[in-house]
Amino acid sequence: MTITTVTDVADPALVGHKFARLHRMRAAGFPVPDLVTVPANVFDAAWRDVDPGDGPDRWARAAAALRAAPVPDGILAEVRARFGSDAVFAVRACAVASTVDGKDGEDGADPFAGMSDSFLYVPADRVADRIAACWASAFTARAVAYRELRGLDPARTRIAVGVQLMVPGTRSFVAFTRDPRDGARRTVIAAAHGIGEGVVQEKADVDHFHVTGTTVTADLVRKERMVGPPAPGTDELALLPVPAGLADAPVLDDRTARAVAALAARAETFFGGPQDVEGTITADGTLHLVQARPMVMPAGPPVYWANHNITESYPGISGALTFSQAQEFYRRAFGDLYHRMGVPARTVDANRHHLEQLVAHLDGRIYYRLGAWHALHGQMPVFDLVRDVWQDGMGVTGEARPPVTRPRRRAWLALPGTLLRATRHPRQATNFLRWWDGVMADTGDLSGRTPHQLVAAYRELWAAMSVRWGVTLTNSIYGLLAVKALMRLLDRWADGAKGLLTGLLAGGPANRSLQSVRAAVALAELVAADPGLRAAVESGERPREVWHDISTGQHGTPLAEAAADYLRRYSDRALHDLKLEQSTPRQQPWTLLELLRPYITQGRTVEALLQAEQRAAHQAAEELAARCPGRLRRTVLRTLSRYVRFTARVREDTRFCRTQLYGLSRDILWRLGGDLHATGHLDDPLDIRDLTVAEVLGAYDGTLPCAALRDLAAARRRERLLAETRPGRPGLLRTPATGPLADTLPGAVAVTTVRAADAAGVLTGLGSAPGVVRAPARLVLDPSVPPETCRDAILVARETDPGWLFLMMAAKGLVVERGTLLSHTAITGRLLGVPTVVAVQGATSRIPEGALIELDGTAGTVRILAEVDPS
Repeated sequence: MTITTVTDVADPALVGHKFARLHRMRAAGFPVPDLVTVPANVFDAAWRDVDPGDGPDRWARAAAALRAAPVPDGILAEVRARFGSDAVFAVRACAVASTVDGKDGEDGADPFAGMSDSFLYVPADRVADRIAACWASAFTARAVAYRELRGLDPARTRIAVGVQLMVPGTRSFVAFTRDPRDGARRTVIAAAHGIGEGVVQEKADVDHFHVTGTTVTADLVRKERMVGPPAPGTDELALLPVPAGLADAPVLDDRTARAVAALAARAETFFGGPQDVEGTITADGTLHLVQARPMVMPAGPPVYWANHNITESYPGISGALTFSQAQEFYRRAFGDLYHRMGVPARTVDANRHHLEQLVAHLDGRIYYRLGAWHALHGQMPVFDLVRDVWQDGMGVTGEARPPVTRPRRRAWLALPGTLLRATRHPRQATNFLRWWDGVMADTGDLSGRTPHQLVAAYRELWAAMSVRWGVTLTNSIYGLLAVKALMRLLDRWADGAKGLLTGLLAGGPANRSLQSVRAAVALAELVAADPGLRAAVESGERPREVWHDISTGQHGTPLAEAAADYLRRYSDRALHDLKLEQSTPRQQPWTLLELLRPYITQGRTVEALLQAEQRAAHQAAEELAARCPGRLRRTVLRTLSRYVRFTARVREDTRFCRTQLYGLSRDILWRLGGDLHATGHLDDPLDIRDLTVAEVLGAYDGTLPCAALRDLAAARRRERLLAETRPGRPGLLRTPATGPLADTLPGAVAVTTVRAADAAGVLTGLGSAPGVVRAPARLVLDPSVPPETCRDAILVARETDPGWLFLMMAAKGLVVERGTLLSHTAITGRLLGVPTVVAVQGATSRIPEGALIELDGTAGTVRILAEVDPS
């Protein structure tokens, strides 16, 4: 059948997929403005009369001939008969598949999108001219070059033209039914004032809306430009200023954004796949759909990486030994966690591959792979109740926080079983600590063991922790649930007193980390009592000789016994003590003097530490009695507070156990490194820092695929040293899921989030230890700074770990960018009686060094008073 007039036929072979889709949608009741189509065989008839000849300008001659080609007389008559002579149109071209090369595919990969021209606000008397111009646009230089690039013959081009009523829209949008970045099930809408070309051609200021279910979030900009109709006598669309009253308001309100998302979802259902739709909104709020096409889906969801929470344990560059030990720890410990939280074994097995991916080694630095964490934690229904707190603590913000699509009812149904397990947790935690103390006592001195005995000891140790260490992780979940319950009850029963929460968490028995500090302070007091020894320690000279004199009793038996007892109990505690390439007092006991030096200089005493802890707890008890007069309610709050304090203490106790676990592992692996050096397999005993744990053990028990340890260590050492020359990456990254990570990591994108502006000079976070203090800021990015530099200052850091204790003790207050009420910084601040605020986003970049700041550990605020302390 030959058609030489306009048609409503939805046949892609005649009108192309773009117009066929519009005709189908209009017939199905979608709000598509009325249109007719000049089919491709009308173009074919015009093309048969064109002879472009040969030569480099043949396609330009073809375009000129088509621009002058007559449009069949009946077409304009049909357009006028249908729409009237006063109508205004959008006239658009669409490439139609030929029988030879095919194009304009229904799969969404339209290779000629944007290659043909479109014309808006076309009056009826110019429709014929614009149809011819659409035909001619098939032979523009860009269209011809693109076809030749794809190996297609430009002479086989076919064009259909759509003539559609213009809708006087005041706002326009493009909506994707899936997130175009990762294919996630959320609708992403770009909207601007004016007509759609402002969005499509990026000429207008665009707001973005993300719709998940009924939830709408927005990324807004100040709007100054919009695209409007052409000025009289010109074809160019006008770039107009946005009216002042609309500049700061969102283009779409939540109701309209949801309506656009619903319309796009309807198109997705209709066509059976994700869609990219364009539309406009008239002044009365009516939605009109002017185009729909299949989305080109990304290759896969992007991969998100974060190290906000893990850098406190593994700062800077980590060698292969440290990374492989971390990977082993996370795999085993979290496998036990999910078992203890009641996740069915079949579910755990189905997700076991994620346990291997919890941590990653990116440019020599250790990161979390967030997709693995979300998949594994998502196995626990109750996790949804603490997801937001967990993500805050992990530094997961913006687009890296996946939407929760599961019904919250699932989490509440799982809560009773979780609470039942929580009642058994204190006994389990106590048993765990008793078991671990037995392990440490039974291990004894490793110096007399053979390499094979050391390998066996390592494997037995880690096999035992695989079925016990989950207790330390369930502790965090129970603690977070208890904190959320306590916060809610305080809000109801104590007039929402924010500071009361931090006060109630102060006090209680000292945890093992703090006990190690007290032991170090007590040892420092003994050293300080001997003027000659004190001077020798403070000078930092001849540390090995000074330590020899102490350990052999030349400064008295009590000091020698106290030093030996400290090493027996706390020799694994040091700065960065989870990094296996770094020594601790277990390997080099004289380095203990470096730890004692700041305590001696500061003049700290155990009694002063105890008084600070008791003072904060007493003040909280008095405030609770004043704010909550009901005895029963106070009893509930105190009971819940004790449980939270218990989980906080267990968290620090088990962190200390982890330090000892790594300490034992370090001792074993360093001894094996010494043997590999002695037997000629390594150039230096510490070359094991560039081997994995499996490679070191495999050298003895037959699980090593190759024997060239020296070459392997050398190659890794070169990579590590090169990584140390490169600047660190941001704490939250996104990489595409395409190809090897080595290829995609160089183009990693930092993930940011839109943050509401704080009040002038005020930063907000989570108040974690009560009190108000005013002092100059001391920015610390590397804890190796002298402790004296933190004296009488407020310590500002990204995060801390137990190795920071001597700095924290010198400071008057603590401000960190990361953490929760149960993080190490918060717990230590409360136990030391030092006002503390955690989760202060961007603190290290927003607070200048030396600025006079006021920290309120109750309200969770940090106020910048002056750029530099005027005193």
